[in-house]
Amino acid sequence: MNHAAIIDKLVKDVSTLRFGPPVTHVYNPLVYARKPHEMYLNRYAMAPREVLLLGMNPGPWGMVQTGVPFGEIALVREWLEIEGPVETPPDEHPKRPVTGFSCRRSEVSGRRLWGWARKRFKTPEAFFSRFFVANYCPLVFMEESGKNKTPNTLRAFEKKPLFSACDRALRQTVELLKPRFVLGIGNFARNRAEAALEGFQTTVGGITHPSPANPKANRGWEELVEKELSDQGIL
Repeated sequence: MNHAAIIDKLVKDVSTLRFGPPVTHVYNPLVYARKPHEMYLNRYAMAPREVLLLGMNPGPWGMVQTGVPFGEIALVREWLEIEGPVETPPDEHPKRPVTGFSCRRSEVSGRRLWGWARKRFKTPEAFFSRFFVANYCPLVFMEESGKNKTPNTLRAFEKKPLFSACDRALRQTVELLKPRFVLGIGNFARNRAEAALEGFQTTVGGITHPSPANPKANRGWEELVEKELSDQGIL
């Protein structure tokens, strides 16, 4: 199974799911930002990859706008050299517009993650010769206020079919990329990787999430992630 087939199956599986209040809007960048996402895959997702870095789900100023995981716009355009057409999602939230590569907001998590990769590896080719970055869940959930709602806070009966589809896509991605390590970026992604990949011949670990909402990440995330990767035998 190739990346396009994995995406198509995942999009089909989650398209029938419904989420109730407080969720009022759901975006899927794999649909409306498919072209830049495919550029990312075609350029950087060749197998095998030693380390798969796994995020939770798209951020409002990152993948929601660019179709690239942790896709802070300036770094996606200037370092990854990806830019493509992004459509408007159906039922767009008035407080969370999608303007694609014209968005002027900056995603701090993505700026930290890709900024570290650029500083450490210099070129995308050097970074992606060992690493690949993906998200566990493709969907973005928003409340009426515009507040972002993370997948782990959904109700149990909403999470079950969603996680089943995402687990399957993760297993297929691991079968395709054959990583030695799958590292959850944050505890949620690590826990989902451990559950989905039970029995796989891959080592599941984790690194600290670079979100500014994480106090630990605000005290020198680059130095922290370097130590965490070193402690796990990766750097």
